[in-house]
Amino acid sequence: TGLTADLALPRKATPSTLGTLTEIGSASETAPVTAKATLSPKRVGAFVDASKQAIIQSAIPLEAMLRDDLVMGAAVLIENLAINGNGTSPQYTGLRNTTGMGTVVAGSNGAAPAWSHFVDLESKVTVANAKPDQRSGYLVNAVTRGKLKQTQFATSLPMIWQDGNTPLNGYRAAVTNNVPSNLTKGTSTTVCSSAIFGSDWSMATIGLFGAPDVVVDPYSKADTGQVKITLNQFADFGVRQPACFAKVDDLITG
Repeated sequence: TGLTADLALPRKATPSTLGTLTEIGSASETAPVTAKATLSPKRVGAFVDASKQAIIQSAIPLEAMLRDDLVMGAAVLIENLAINGNGTSPQYTGLRNTTGMGTVVAGSNGAAPAWSHFVDLESKVTVANAKPDQRSGYLVNAVTRGKLKQTQFATSLPMIWQDGNTPLNGYRAAVTNNVPSNLTKGTSTTVCSSAIFGSDWSMATIGLFGAPDVVVDPYSKADTGQVKITLNQFADFGVRQPACFAKVDDLITG
């Protein structure tokens, strides 16, 4: 939060190369390759016109409710773009469309969620040396969570989704319907869900440039007895280490 200028998030793309040496042998120079994700402000916003009569006669503080609706709407949109943004200006590139993350394929026409899919997501990042730790976890939608609560590990075994703070494969699991559930894979049309595993979610960064800016304008539409409420929020999203993440986009949950 509180960003004003562009922010460069450096990362190591290729590590140093070291070798064995004799007792007093000369070490060789190495050149690790670095890269960066740069966050720069991109605007989300909207406005709403409310009649002064509605504001006066409302049984609840209507103006405050409309301001809150705009702020919450911006938060939902920023989260959605952080997950699904296609990178076409003025959108930023969301996590699912980030080059370099691992991919698990459920089936040529998708497949119902199974225990193996979530283990495979974990394995994808582990093979890339992104060892899971306390910052690891899954990101799914509500449909997938419901499906996993009704899907067993195997016959006569418990359900995949467990109780407690680490309900999925021993890790945390966040749920948001900004993770899509209407994807298509082969003949499975608009019924597939995505799921993401991250070994270190601090590698996915949302940058907020300033606070949500809400302007209440009672003047420009005074002739029609309206108040214009406008919100602007500047944000961006970047991934420092894409290999810390893996996704599956063809879990049949519909």
